[in-house]
Amino acid sequence: MTLIILGILAFIIGSVLSRQVNPATEKTSKLLYVVGPVLIIIGILTSCFKTIEAGQVGVKSLFGKVNNEVIYSGLNFINPLVEVTPFDVRTQTYTMSAAHEEGAQKGDDAIRILTADGLEVVIDLSVLFNVKSSEAPKILQEIGTDYLDKIVRPVSRTAIRDNAVSYDAVALYSSKRDEFQNKIFKTIEASFAKRGLQLQQLLIRNITLPASVKASIESKINAEQDAQKMTFVLQKEKQEAERKRVEAQGIADYQKILSTGLSDKQLQYESIKAQKEIATSPNAKVIIMGGGKNPIIIGGN
Repeated sequence: MTLIILGILAFIIGSVLSRQVNPATEKTSKLLYVVGPVLIIIGILTSCFKTIEAGQVGVKSLFGKVNNEVIYSGLNFINPLVEVTPFDVRTQTYTMSAAHEEGAQKGDDAIRILTADGLEVVIDLSVLFNVKSSEAPKILQEIGTDYLDKIVRPVSRTAIRDNAVSYDAVALYSSKRDEFQNKIFKTIEASFAKRGLQLQQLLIRNITLPASVKASIESKINAEQDAQKMTFVLQKEKQEAERKRVEAQGIADYQKILSTGLSDKQLQYESIKAQKEIATSPNAKVIIMGGGKNPIIIGGN
């Protein structure tokens, strides 16, 4: 488009100079008569072809009127007077963080909210989204190309604040964190969809509580861990005591069986059997001394 304008200007200047009776301006006018049309032709040829990069779509507008037709990545033939506005349709990440170098905006950009119990909580948030290709003309016409500042940022921060007032700080930090994230996801997703954006994922990267509340939570967690440890020790001691009781009962039962089930005659019979086995052994030499119930046996090679 610029070359076309320059060509037209060159042609007009050449026409004006040709009317002056001056040998010096005559050569210039003839040159401009040649250069002007050449620039116009080159400008038309280059303006008729528009390259859209991969991951982008183009939206055409002519004299401020937006065309609903979308042109896709690659080389496209268009009206040379049409202006093409590119839109990135790949996944984009918008981060709001307390860390100065992490967020989309420099400095502390975390979201500060008041919970149901009146405490201030600081939240770091990342929003993953993309522009819907078919909705790019609508975005250009109704919002413009700065949809990050007009839609993504304010909608996300408002959704966080509106939903956080239903939760206590401790619940938000621990047991209700997933529920809270799901609620704000649905809120932002619905708002984005009305404006041509698609929410892909929502990441609550960090929740920072007041120092006093955080210390109280840590103390409670430590107490719970100590209680669980003590419960484990008591269970182990109880199991050991049960094992010893069973062992003692077994010994007592065994002794009872011995004391009630074996008579003197049965013991004498078992002794005679053992002596007989020793006497009949080829490697044994038996000497019986004394005349008691249990004679002494000495033998062996």
